[in-house]
Amino acid sequence: MCGAGTEFGRISFEFEMVCTADCELYFMMDVNRKSTRVVASWEGGKVRQSYTHIMTKNASVSYTWAFQRTNQASDVRQNVNNVARIYSISVSNAVDGVSSACQTCALLSQPSGSLCVPCPPGHYIHTSQCTECPPNTHLTSHSTLGPEACKPCGPSSKSNKEHSRCYSDCVFSYSENNVSLSFDYSSLGSVRTLMNGPSFTTKGTKYYHLFNISLCGGEGRRAVCTDNVTDLSSADSQKETGEPANAVETLICQSTIIPSSGRGFHTALSSQSISLADTFLGATVALTLDGVKARPDLFPQTTNKVPDVNFFYRSLEVTSSCDKGRNVVVTLRCNPDRSTQGELTVPSQCPAGTCDGCTFHFLWESSGACPQCTSTNYHQIEGACKGGLQDTLYVWTEPKRCVGGVSLPEKKTWPCESMDFLVKMGATIGAFTAALLFSITCYFWKKNKRLEFKYSKLVMSANKECELPGADSCAVMEGEENEGEMEDEVVYSKKTSLIRKLKAIGNKRSYENVQLNSSQSNGLVWG
Repeated sequence: MCGAGTEFGRISFEFEMVCTADCELYFMMDVNRKSTRVVASWEGGKVRQSYTHIMTKNASVSYTWAFQRTNQASDVRQNVNNVARIYSISVSNAVDGVSSACQTCALLSQPSGSLCVPCPPGHYIHTSQCTECPPNTHLTSHSTLGPEACKPCGPSSKSNKEHSRCYSDCVFSYSENNVSLSFDYSSLGSVRTLMNGPSFTTKGTKYYHLFNISLCGGEGRRAVCTDNVTDLSSADSQKETGEPANAVETLICQSTIIPSSGRGFHTALSSQSISLADTFLGATVALTLDGVKARPDLFPQTTNKVPDVNFFYRSLEVTSSCDKGRNVVVTLRCNPDRSTQGELTVPSQCPAGTCDGCTFHFLWESSGACPQCTSTNYHQIEGACKGGLQDTLYVWTEPKRCVGGVSLPEKKTWPCESMDFLVKMGATIGAFTAALLFSITCYFWKKNKRLEFKYSKLVMSANKECELPGADSCAVMEGEENEGEMEDEVVYSKKTSLIRKLKAIGNKRSYENVQLNSSQSNGLVWG
């Protein structure tokens, strides 16, 4: 069996059917992963024979064989001896060469079951059983056996329910030096369009590059680029599937737009729609992730203390120039002066968005890219005490570099004591203290005077007791010689110093009466 037209590929296989009932073998194909249709089918027993199918369209094609033992439904296995055997399969012009082995399948869970069963989406084969991949992992290939078939998603990414791909939930957290920042990019999650240019061909035709970007790329938020330039083959395909033949649905896509005024068209032309990113690698403040490198030097620098967050993407479709596929880096920068949607730009020195043709760079400045507000983003101001009440207000710390999150607390009022009252209270206490000190000083001064007076009286009394008794005679006793003419004068002063008085009290001396002889020429003078 051969198809008409140009031959792009050929598949041949040799098979045999051994059946005792109404068994059937189906040979099916799927073009561009859109829909599966039956190419050929055989019923009943068939001797060993070959079949060849020619591919007349240059597209991605997958082939499937299905065998049904009987058309009659039953809860028990019947006609277990009905089999279909495929001895060889030959494929020409395949991208990765010809098949070299058969794929292991999961078996029926019944103890005696030997029937291959397909695994549900997101499951891998482990010991002939279907096992679901762990959370936040995606299934890389059904040909890989064991847990190695499930690969973890990148930083700040989650897997869908089918574990077929990873996406961002528009939430990002970052911590450094005991400072935690939480970002919510939900306001940026819708598909954003950027058209830069214009550029001109060698013939002077003006055209633009149109980019559609789905930042988070969750369910139902994919970017779509569509060509409105069709040919006969694409038109036929569109009629068969009911979908645009050249529509690209992915995370980030690009189209070339030729304005209607460029070549006299009634409407702008959209062509060359390609996928730039169909896989989300992760989001991080680092400049490199999985071999993709951000280029902050391509954009103006910022003095903002909030770090830029880089979203990394990759396209699994390789080209002659990009043997590892295309890469995209979308840098989100907090700018409170921008609107929530902000501004999406490409490097000024690379107006096409890429400087090497394989890695595209975009800068998205937006207030929606700022972190969520926390209690560290505001401070309190205490008002003056009026009427025994004081207000406490809360204001944002300027410049404000946060959105959403916590709200400012309500104004609080507290009872207080005014400054006038405190001044009056202080003056009263000071006056009372001064009066008290003055009273104490006067008291001790008066008491000291009394003690001094009593002490003076005591000294005077002691002085009188220390006076010498009167002499019995002032004449010169007989036998005293007049030679020498020495005169002993004892002079008593009525004015005695305080020190002498103290000495007099401390050293009481007993005086003896001395009888003076008339012969002594010395006289005593009493003063």
